[in-house]
Amino acid sequence: MNEINRTITVNGVNLHVREWNPEAQPTIVMVHGYPDSSHVWDATAKLLAERFHVVVYDVRGAGESDAPKHTKAYSLEHLAGDFRAVINAVSPKRAVHLVAHDWGSIQSWESVSDPAMASRIASYTSISGPSLDHTGYWIGQRLKSGKPSEYHKVVNQLIHSWYIGAFHLPGFAPALWNTGLDKLWPSILERVEGVGETCPNPSQRKDGVTGVRLYRANMSQRLTAPQEKRTTVPVQLIVPERDKFVTVELLDDLYKWVPRLWREDVDAGHWLQVSHPQLVVDRVSRFVDFIESGADDNEAPVALRRLQTDGQRKKYSGKLALVTGAGNGIGRETLLALAEQGADVIGIDIDPVALDRSIELAQLLGANAQAHVMDVSDAAAWEALAAELEANNDSPSILVNNAGIGMAGPFLETSAKDWEKILGVNLWSVIHGSRLFGQQMAKAGRRATIVNVASAAAFTPTRTMTAYSTTKAAVRMLSDCMRADLADSGIRVITVCPGIVNSGITDRSNFVGQDEAGESQKRARASALYARRNLSPKAVASGILDAIDGSNDEVLVGVEAYGLNWLGRFAPKLARRIARYDLAG
Repeated sequence: MNEINRTITVNGVNLHVREWNPEAQPTIVMVHGYPDSSHVWDATAKLLAERFHVVVYDVRGAGESDAPKHTKAYSLEHLAGDFRAVINAVSPKRAVHLVAHDWGSIQSWESVSDPAMASRIASYTSISGPSLDHTGYWIGQRLKSGKPSEYHKVVNQLIHSWYIGAFHLPGFAPALWNTGLDKLWPSILERVEGVGETCPNPSQRKDGVTGVRLYRANMSQRLTAPQEKRTTVPVQLIVPERDKFVTVELLDDLYKWVPRLWREDVDAGHWLQVSHPQLVVDRVSRFVDFIESGADDNEAPVALRRLQTDGQRKKYSGKLALVTGAGNGIGRETLLALAEQGADVIGIDIDPVALDRSIELAQLLGANAQAHVMDVSDAAAWEALAAELEANNDSPSILVNNAGIGMAGPFLETSAKDWEKILGVNLWSVIHGSRLFGQQMAKAGRRATIVNVASAAAFTPTRTMTAYSTTKAAVRMLSDCMRADLADSGIRVITVCPGIVNSGITDRSNFVGQDEAGESQKRARASALYARRNLSPKAVASGILDAIDGSNDEVLVGVEAYGLNWLGRFAPKLARRIARYDLAG
């Protein structure tokens, strides 16, 4: 696709503008940050240009645009004037969709919050660039709060913004760029951010030296005397969770200034458009398509509706969680715990009555909760569910493979049908769910978590639960293998091994080799044992959420889980001898 170059002059300053596909509509204008030029958008721009009219330009002082000598010429008012001139030239009759990064985003807030520009900006996607005025209020409110936790957020952001103070030292930043930082910059990006520039920026030294004036012209004035900057423009925030310069907390108050706000936190570093161009293209395209449709916010695609925020953000706000076996026990408690922390939840179970009750309870907590009745051993059912979410451009951030059935009895009396049943639910469901939704998670580019519920029975053998223990040991090993394989995809895999949980599983367990009366008696005895132990499903759900928030790869719940784990690791011969006894009687 051909690139068109032109020059736009604003009060004597020549701005270098590049565009693609000018016959298409609507127009997307992208503004770069520091110390970049418009070439930082090249990969993203060319992908977007397959559908849209795309425009990028070198801001004053960068790339092939002019670089005024006086610092005052880099004030936000001048930068906003440049943007206005560019969009009037490239899209004089139709509002544009604005996408900006870093300092490009900071300066774009000046235009987005200008009432006179509301009719000229159809939407705004901001990446790693807060409004200086909003930041000034954010700092002030936290310093006035009297809460150490709020002070810590300010200190944390100041640490991330160490370079701003350095940029105000006379001659410091220019000296760095003039003594070779420009040549080192690509390797620094690769080492620190994990991204590589395929085409080194020929104006890197100039961009680094001159761009410092952006900070000097605006920072102290706006942060110490912030203005109330509100906007009616719909705003999409793409927040890189591994940003080394902008903390995710810095954007938490934005809903106060932006009534129509969507926010998505993604697993990426600061230069998102370089490291993950397709992710940026997907999010921008989805947002632009929705705004152009003219639909109400409650008619947005489900994945986009989940991201809309009014300030009531909780730990898992904006995330979708799938929980199997959600009709009762551990599954229900995990579903409710995730819902209470703001996640949208899909409960999966074969029992429609029990599942409906779980969904009702989740909705009472204010969650967007849906029921999906299916047999988790059915591969086709998993394929259909994955296809349904993919058709809605949706994918889970959390998958909890909890569904399981119990089975006890002698190995020689466990039939092929028995094995097929327990392997289908306890093992194959984990394989199907993890494979299909793991693919979606990897493609989505967010931090994601797969939780596989095994059992303390995975640690040591037993003659009375051959089939059950085998499936749970397999789930544990599967999780270990998945963890190693999926680490580079940003997907955590957690194994949960509960002990004797009073979840009701024994009421539904199969006791092979027994007639109806004998099986009923065995169930009653097992249920009584589990009731006496009385380890609650809620305790396991709490352990699951602690693991998702923490760093542990394997979570043990219950003293018996720790005991059996110790026995299997440090006294395996003893464990095998004990396994010969029918301790259940």
